[in-house]
Amino acid sequence: MSGLEHKYTNSLINETSPYLLQHAHNPVNWHPWNDETLEKAKQENKLILVSIGYSACHWCHVMEHESFEDEHAARLMNDHFICIKVDREERPDVDQIYMLAVQLMTGRGGWPLNCITLPDGRPIYGGTYFPKQQWMNILLNIADVFVNDKEKAIEYASRLTEGVRLAELVKVKEMQNDFSADTLHTCYINWKSRLDNIEGGPSGAPKFPLPNNYQFLLRYAFSFPDKKEEVLKHVDLTLTKMAFGGIYDQMGGGFSRYSVDHYWKVPHFEKMLYDNAQLVTLYSEAFQATNNPLYKQIVYETLAFVERELTSPEGGFYSALDADSEGVEGKYYVWQKEELQQILKDKYNLFADYFNVNDIGFWEHDNYILLRNESDEKLAKKHNITVEELQKTITEIKKELLAIREKRIHPGLDNKILISWNALMLKAYIDAYSVFEERHFMDVAVKNVEFIFTNAEIKGNQLSHLAGKNINGFLEDYSFLIEALIALYETTFDETYLTKANDLMMYCINHFMDKDSGMFYFTSDEDKALLSRKMELTDNVIPASNSSIAKSLFRLGHHFENEEYILMSRKMLNNVLNEFENYGAGYSNWAMLHLYFTQPFYEVAIVGNSVDEKRKSFNKHYLPNVIFAGCKSESSLPLLKNRSEDGATLIYVCVNKTCNKPVSEPEEALKQFN
Repeated sequence: MSGLEHKYTNSLINETSPYLLQHAHNPVNWHPWNDETLEKAKQENKLILVSIGYSACHWCHVMEHESFEDEHAARLMNDHFICIKVDREERPDVDQIYMLAVQLMTGRGGWPLNCITLPDGRPIYGGTYFPKQQWMNILLNIADVFVNDKEKAIEYASRLTEGVRLAELVKVKEMQNDFSADTLHTCYINWKSRLDNIEGGPSGAPKFPLPNNYQFLLRYAFSFPDKKEEVLKHVDLTLTKMAFGGIYDQMGGGFSRYSVDHYWKVPHFEKMLYDNAQLVTLYSEAFQATNNPLYKQIVYETLAFVERELTSPEGGFYSALDADSEGVEGKYYVWQKEELQQILKDKYNLFADYFNVNDIGFWEHDNYILLRNESDEKLAKKHNITVEELQKTITEIKKELLAIREKRIHPGLDNKILISWNALMLKAYIDAYSVFEERHFMDVAVKNVEFIFTNAEIKGNQLSHLAGKNINGFLEDYSFLIEALIALYETTFDETYLTKANDLMMYCINHFMDKDSGMFYFTSDEDKALLSRKMELTDNVIPASNSSIAKSLFRLGHHFENEEYILMSRKMLNNVLNEFENYGAGYSNWAMLHLYFTQPFYEVAIVGNSVDEKRKSFNKHYLPNVIFAGCKSESSLPLLKNRSEDGATLIYVCVNKTCNKPVSEPEEALKQFN
């Protein structure tokens, strides 16, 4: 749409981010975050208003409609501020700085994030969503302070900026001689009081899936037999409740970002690539550990959703689907009883019972959120049909309703292709292939990795954060891609993937690593400096880039017999060790690395013509503390060197620098595991 068709058009019209383009016709004179805008603020000596959000954010849309589309509020913003709009997914480094500032000021954070700064970018005030009148009052008050009490504003900004710089500062800990499993037990004991053993997940509301938490708990359960029954019961409860709940799209597959209640019933309907990627990995791993058919169904349906709605023709994965369609949250996903009765006719009663078109599923405005609360076995018995008949009927109905739903106006698509999130989904496809041996999953993975290196490699292992846009890659882009490439090698034994993972790791060591602490900065030393150069340490809805890269250092260290890598990984874990005893939920990815160090860690090398067939045999077993290497003949990789024998396919199982006698059958090799 050209600017002539709108009353207002601002500088965001030249951007590519869907979120920024949503604001291109606001009466606010928005600018993008760049050197030119920041220089403009200094030259005009005007306060900066940094407003950060993302395209699928419901309350971002609400604040836009109430304040940023309002001419009076916009005039106030334009008169007193240089207004900058930031897509948090495009510039997580900028978001990180101002989110931390707002958290220090208010004790909480979230999006939309609104932060007012001095002309040099140092923050002086901030918050999240503000109703229009409150927003206008705040703007006037801050503008008045800047004019009439500038010294006070500068003094406060100096203190706050120093707080941002000092927050999360890593203190190098004296190296432990050895790590102890007692740390993990203490972590779990302190954590379990905050788990909901009735509805699953963390206690209270809202409820976020936090897949990394449950991946660790699953591994912890299988590492310590005396904990297995209790921990596995909670993991299964959580995964089942999420799969049955409204947070899961029962018709189309895929998960929403979180539920607003503690029943997993009413989702915040936005669907994010990173959530679905990690949940595919979690449910695949959980199926491998338990053989629960529900978990397989969730993986297949979620990947079908990703292909249908979040995959570009070239093989990249889009970022998100909005919570809203036609300006109403959840409208695309919910159903009304009369509508369903008309469509399904004699099949309605079975469907309504299965998906709770009743008081349980009722939401608001005569709409129902489809969700489950009974097993197929129980419902089949209730309706006097076989489980197979029930599942066949439900599958047919879902297909019919999905086709009808497709004709509705879809939620907005954020078509940014972020390398970090693509790497998470790449690994999800690899993990799903490893567990289910569905060839199509591997085809999608290979297409995606080719897309990444065609569209996001700038030069010499330097990555872009965004396909097709020259924003320097952040640590998360490298760390998640390294993890995916290691997984791809261990599944296919194509050594180019492992070599590339190691090349990217060396780039990170050269450009992101802090030599004193051994930790890694979020931004490269080739990036223009912001107020502070931060390190991402705590695991959240996405694992911390530091915990991710520490795990890869460990795995690459074993693949290449690189003791320095393993020592670097150990040093990083040691630096956060005191933290996760008390806050397991925020350090669950680190806790998985702790399992690597404290439990037997196996190296399985397979050499010979039947290498692929033998590798697949291991997929039927849950083996989280292991790496695989393999080749058909010769390889220079340390784990494979000088191990080939004519006509034989041999399997070597090694642990703690000691190898068992080679065997020819996977079953014999598995007996060498404790």
